[in-house]
Amino acid sequence: MSIRAHIEHGVLELVIDRPEKRNALTRAMYAAMADALEAAVTDPEVRAVLLCGSGAGFCAGNDIADFQSTPEAGGISHTTRFLHAISSHPKPIVAAVQGNAVGIGTTMLLHCDLVIAGTGARFSLPFAKLGVVPEAASSLLLARMIGTRRAAQMFFLGDPITAPVALDWGLVTEVVANDDLEATARGYAARLAAMAPSALAHTKALMKSSSTDVKERMAEEGALFAAQLKSPEAQEAFAAFMEKRQPDFQRR
Repeated sequence: MSIRAHIEHGVLELVIDRPEKRNALTRAMYAAMADALEAAVTDPEVRAVLLCGSGAGFCAGNDIADFQSTPEAGGISHTTRFLHAISSHPKPIVAAVQGNAVGIGTTMLLHCDLVIAGTGARFSLPFAKLGVVPEAASSLLLARMIGTRRAAQMFFLGDPITAPVALDWGLVTEVVANDDLEATARGYAARLAAMAPSALAHTKALMKSSSTDVKERMAEEGALFAAQLKSPEAQEAFAAFMEKRQPDFQRR
């Protein structure tokens, strides 16, 4: 199946593990990732998700041969299930990117909350070169994130951009030495897993809210702020602050 999934210390680690094919994704791999992400939504043991690839590259995009040879089953495709699962996931998602991130290997990152890149990472969107169009809502999200001109450059020309450029454009959160990538990304995931889960979930939902009116957004924030003040999480955070200790949200 080429997807490894395991939970440790509150973090669901999803590893794209097909290095001999540069981690190109098959329908079965999409199904496995969708299954893991869907299950994590209601699993109280999972407080954060870490997405990474094995070997020299993060993900080479879709396995075109697999998609041509494997018939699509009826109903919602596994690819669509994965995209829906990652785009709407309520828990924080951290991605660790090494080497090449091609096509969906880059567009899936638009739905991650923190993206840590190794110095050798390269991001490319060769959809037009392959005679197809963008997916994963990237035609909307990429322009919002890096600007219309830069998005057009990536979509139209398909040339890869380097990790430093991706950082400058706002496509990634941080660039670290390749040898430090795994530890840095795991460190972020661990920090998120130790935080108040509902506070993170509500914050993520607010950032994805469709409301663009300032007063409407203030009202959304105010309602959630008032509710959180009464939550066990906030009570634990306040108690920990007064007692000069680290909060323990797991017992709450």
